[in-house]
Amino acid sequence: MAQQAYMTETDTGGPGPERRPTRLQRLIDRLARGWRGDRRIWRRGLVLAACAALLSLVMVAHAHIPNRVGNLGSLVETFLPWLGLFVPLLLLLALLRRSATALIAVVLPAVVWLNLFGGLLTDKTAAGGDLTVATHNVNAQNPDPSGTARDVAASGADVLALEELRASEVPTYEKALAPTYKYHAVVGTVGLWSKYPLSDVEAVDIRLGWKRAMRATVTAPAGQVAVYVAHLPSVRVKLEAGFTARQRDKSANALGEAIAAEPLENVVLLGDLNGTMNDRALNAVTSQMRSTQGAVGSGFGFSWPASFPMARIDQIMVKGAEPESSWTLPATASDHLPIAARVKVTTPEG
Repeated sequence: MAQQAYMTETDTGGPGPERRPTRLQRLIDRLARGWRGDRRIWRRGLVLAACAALLSLVMVAHAHIPNRVGNLGSLVETFLPWLGLFVPLLLLLALLRRSATALIAVVLPAVVWLNLFGGLLTDKTAAGGDLTVATHNVNAQNPDPSGTARDVAASGADVLALEELRASEVPTYEKALAPTYKYHAVVGTVGLWSKYPLSDVEAVDIRLGWKRAMRATVTAPAGQVAVYVAHLPSVRVKLEAGFTARQRDKSANALGEAIAAEPLENVVLLGDLNGTMNDRALNAVTSQMRSTQGAVGSGFGFSWPASFPMARIDQIMVKGAEPESSWTLPATASDHLPIAARVKVTTPEG
């Protein structure tokens, strides 16, 4: 009878048998007791709080970091998204230090990072678009150019741009891509392959002394599109000189001038710009064009290096045309990842 009474009490919401706390609960209780009994939680961790404030300041004011010394500003902007990794590190240190001040301070860089890059964490792709474009730096030292060409052709792109073409390998790419693309043009070390007719093909002078940029008119079913293909000079990080990018910056300005003078309404830029959309040195281009990845992509879309992508230096940008979706293609034998996008060609009527 005693046992029956006990069961009835439990079933009706009585106290029942006492449950032992789990190991996690005991750990949380121990930490809570330690924090409640510690009057120094507000005075500790001031250095961590200062680091959190400095991290926030760097992310908010990155455009004001001077480039006069080693192009430090451009270097920070190239890897700006990765500064978010310091947030969980500071959070962990604040917990270990048992500092309420540091914990509150860590909220600031977390909010700043989410404000800058939180939009890239959501999938903004749409089903529309009437022209699929792709670009790939194939790497001059590519050990398998035929395989690389077949891989990018399999993406279904209507228009394909290739950069860093070695002259001796151009016939290999032409042969591998011929079954998919009826039209193509190669200017210097860049090339354009298209399922639709090409016209007005010409080199674009980006002040290098050799040809690494081109322009062509693609007559797509939805209308004419000016397609630019560019491979801006590489940048280097040197201990004695910092982030050396003077030639890249000069070429970016020249490319921006050419695009600004383009008479066609729909413009697409495909290529390896050796810089990210955050890099102020590319303002001549980025100020007048939209990045497909930032507008309609999913994730950061890092494209380099292929073995462990850390930055999106390969870009698909549009002017006039509307981006609908953007994505990264599977790795090839190159040190870059190919990228693709679908765009909607606009008409004067809308």
